[in-house]
Amino acid sequence: MDEGVQVTAAEAPPRYEVFHTDCLARNVVDHVTSRWGVWVLISLRTNALRFYELRESIHGISEKMLSQTLRVLVQDGLVWREVEPTVPPQVTYGLTEFGREIGEPLRELFDRITQHLPAEFKPTR
Repeated sequence: MDEGVQVTAAEAPPRYEVFHTDCLARNVVDHVTSRWGVWVLISLRTNALRFYELRESIHGISEKMLSQTLRVLVQDGLVWREVEPTVPPQVTYGLTEFGREIGEPLRELFDRITQHLPAEFKPTR
């Protein structure tokens, strides 16, 4: 028996009921795995980008959807937002430490997928 070590209920991490519709963790998973959330996290994995750079890096996303996706990812603590007081304002986005932790498995997933695709499906850049 370990002497002097007591674990109280207050020290235990919160348990999330991920199958409950009001679960905070479920909401974050929904945002990360949304149609555009995953692409935003992957686009920001190497460096911070300005809004227009991010929009250009994700083919097919509208400004409205990018704005909405960024808003929820910022609220979830996955993405940081910095506004430079210029005219017009320049807004830069990047991954927080939490965002990098979540983005790493996504990058690994996409690397595995692309490694196993037949050559005719790989982009020719």
